[in-house]
Formats: sequence, C-alpha cells, structure tokens
Amino acid sequence: MSDSRIRFFKNETNCGAALTRNRALREAQGEWIAFLDSDDLWMPEKIEKQLAFMQQGGYVLSYHEYEKIDENDHPLHILVSGPAVVDRRKMYHYDYIGQLTMMYSAEHFGLIQIKDIKKNNDYAIRLQLYNKDPETKAYLLKENLAKYRVRKQSISHDKLRKKLKSHYDLFHFCDEKSGITALWLTCWNMWFGIMKKRNFEKVKE
Repeated sequence: MSDSRIRFFKNETNCGAALTRNRALREAQGEWIAFLDSDDLWMPEKIEKQLAFMQQGGYVLSYHEYEKIDENDHPLHILVSGPAVVDRRKMYHYDYIGQLTMMYSAEHFGLIQIKDIKKNNDYAIRLQLYNKDPETKAYLLKENLAKYRVRKQSISHDKLRKKLKSHYDLFHFCDEKSGITALWLTCWNMWFGIMKKRNFEKVKE
C-alpha cells in the first residue's frame, strides 16, 4: 500500500552514514525527527506512543527503552534503559540515547548537520542538539519500543584502541573541543559506558 507521506531517496554513490543522515535531515519536512537504520526494528506502535508522550509532557527530545537481538532475529534477552532525564552534562559523559529510540522537534532545534565522520555520527547528532540548546533535556519513555540488532562484525564491536580513537575524533574533530578536553571526555565515556551496562542493561523477563 502506497503512502504519499513516504519519500524515497537514493544516493548516487556510497556517501557513508554521516552524509546520508545530513541529506535526510535536509529533505525532512515534518516537525518530528526519528531514525531507523536498516538493521534495526521499531515496534508498530513506537511513533504513536512516543509522540503522545512528548506532546503530553511538552518535550522537544525523548528516547525509550529497547531490546537486543542477534543477526538472525533471535532475542538476546537484554533490555536497555537509561536515566529518566539526560541533560547536556550527562550526554557528554556518555551517549545514553540509542539512535533508534530518539525523537526530537525540528521546529525547536532547526536543521542539524554533522561533519563527515565514519563512527559515532549518531552521537554527533545528539551533541549538536545539546549545543544548539544547552538547556535541553531528553526524557525517557519507560517502554520497550524497538529492537537493536547486534552484529559480531559491527563497528560497535571494534577493539578498544579504535574505540578510543573514534571517541577522541568525535569530540576533537566533529565537536571542535581542544585535544585535552577531547581526551578527558573520551576517558569519561569509557567509564560511564561500563556503568551503563551495570545500571541500565538487564536480563529481559
């Protein structure tokens, strides 16, 4: 069944995730922005429930819980949550907001465009939101509305050295922080990443 609200765009060449996200954000015409990468899944009621949550609370940025699945759609029985409220300080400590769970108001934040980085480009989008409005807070909808596919060879499973470099590049090159500040934020991210798994990831019943 066709839907006139859905528009399909295809890059002539492989531009990478960052530039593709930039194009999609330029083409978007609605107020509310949400992301779904090709290997992840939304629950059918995700948009309806999240939009109602935001409109009722008067929020301009929100996220929700999700579960992990493997490459063959088998559940890994892990539910990922996060802090009830994520302010700018917490966002710089760690990226608590899964890309597939985020929704924000383009009317409030305006056009978001990020630099061409191969890794952490989703994190870069959120840093842009907080830099545009430092008082912004992301509110958690405590409901599992998506499934995140964990791939053995995915970028997120890089070795520690590459992970450290990708975070440093994010803060230094993309977010234009000084070298010392970028290194400090990278270290904080590693620590809070450990704490997130401890505090916000649990076995799904």
